[in-house]
Amino acid sequence: MALTYSSMLELGTKIPHFELKNVLDDSIYTSSILTNEKPSLIMIICNHCPYVIHYHEELKRMNHDLGDQIDFLAISSNDIENYPQDGPDKMKEMFSDLGLTFPYLYDETQNVAKSFKAECTPEFYLFDNNDILVYRGRMDESSPGNDIGITGDDLRNACSNLLNGNPISKEQYPSMGCNIKWK
Repeated sequence: MALTYSSMLELGTKIPHFELKNVLDDSIYTSSILTNEKPSLIMIICNHCPYVIHYHEELKRMNHDLGDQIDFLAISSNDIENYPQDGPDKMKEMFSDLGLTFPYLYDETQNVAKSFKAECTPEFYLFDNNDILVYRGRMDESSPGNDIGITGDDLRNACSNLLNGNPISKEQYPSMGCNIKWK
């Protein structure tokens, strides 16, 4: 595991176009589905990263609390030849075990991760109703082993402000986690 920080895609960026397989039902999921007048929370994650695993329960809570108001979407871009635990079958199994039903997409070419300027897992990107990036970075200041409780405050505050029409702070902190496993 190489600790890596996100490179912070520029605020105001439009959702990059993508067309990927949803491992939960083998359907093709495109970014155009997200142009539905709802905000979108896109996460670059993977199965084996301890930083992602650290947030499993909070992801479930956030999806329960906000899933009716925000489209949730996860993408895994890791090289599965060298990291088979991040492959589509294991992705589907993990979401089933967690009880998560929002789309979990496999980025086989890694082009989508590159279009988001993703560097690590997890990375969180919140887009407004017009598909414009308004938040990117960490979920909160906790991480495995730092003894700070998981709150989801950074990401939850951004979501709450967006949904309530309040400004989102431009002071945003990079996410940190395992580097994306590039081919």
